[in-house]
Amino acid sequence: MRTVRAARDQPALRGTYSDGHPLDDVHYLECKIILKPDRFTSVQSFREFGALVSHTAAKSSVGFSSRGVIGRRPRIREVVFLDTADFRLYNHAFILRRRIAYEDGFPAGEPEVVFKFRHPDLQKAAEMDVRPSIRGAYKVKFKSEALPLRDKIGGFRRLFSHNVEFGWSEVPKADRMSTRALGRIFPALRIVKRRADDSIELVNQTIVEEVLQDLGELDFGRGVRAMSNVALWRQRGDHMPLVGEFAFQCKFKRRFDFHDEAMRRCERFFIALQLRAKESVLVGTTKTGIVYHLNGNPPQAHE
Repeated sequence: MRTVRAARDQPALRGTYSDGHPLDDVHYLECKIILKPDRFTSVQSFREFGALVSHTAAKSSVGFSSRGVIGRRPRIREVVFLDTADFRLYNHAFILRRRIAYEDGFPAGEPEVVFKFRHPDLQKAAEMDVRPSIRGAYKVKFKSEALPLRDKIGGFRRLFSHNVEFGWSEVPKADRMSTRALGRIFPALRIVKRRADDSIELVNQTIVEEVLQDLGELDFGRGVRAMSNVALWRQRGDHMPLVGEFAFQCKFKRRFDFHDEAMRRCERFFIALQLRAKESVLVGTTKTGIVYHLNGNPPQAHE
């Protein structure tokens, strides 16, 4: 069985980008369990899942504390995915989304652009230079993602997500829905063939409303800690529930920094929670994949 440690134990990455910059290496481990959305109908249902997380952590010799999030209300974010009508970005393992947080019913700050290349091969994911050609600031995040196996619970599969994030205002208004403009902003997209009549649109004309509840901090020992949360995605307008997700994320300076004991606890907890929540676990998909498959037009992706 592949483990979370397998990503850490792969050899050092080889090569540089076209400007001589060393390849980005993994600095995040994010573990996700995709869930059926029907169990999440209220704030109390989020808290009940948090109690399940707490109990499972205790059984797995993992620390859990909700002190920092007691009384915290769910956060609301709007998420839209952008692609061509035939899903050409997604079919080449790219994901482009715009996300904005809401506070008290109003947008908080400017929308955020997230552009990512997601692939099961670490070297290929690292070699894709996701840096944008913009004047403003941006942030690159390279993550190792662990999900349940495609066909059953009780194990892991891995994806590597090479991301860049920046403010929506960095994209000129006249260029926001053009594949030609996207090719200028994201040089990585030059491998995607363009047509004269190409345009960018909302994937399946869907606006996602994300309801995100922080649950508490997991402590795997040896300095490895991760904030955990649970989320519900539903369609804006009719509030049709789409998918749920439990996730936690660790950040580290170097991919090789994780201590074996902490990683074993992480793996043990991740499998145990899948088994405890087995009636609610969705295998073989991601939140993004759910949105792309809404209208029965299955794209070809590397997820």
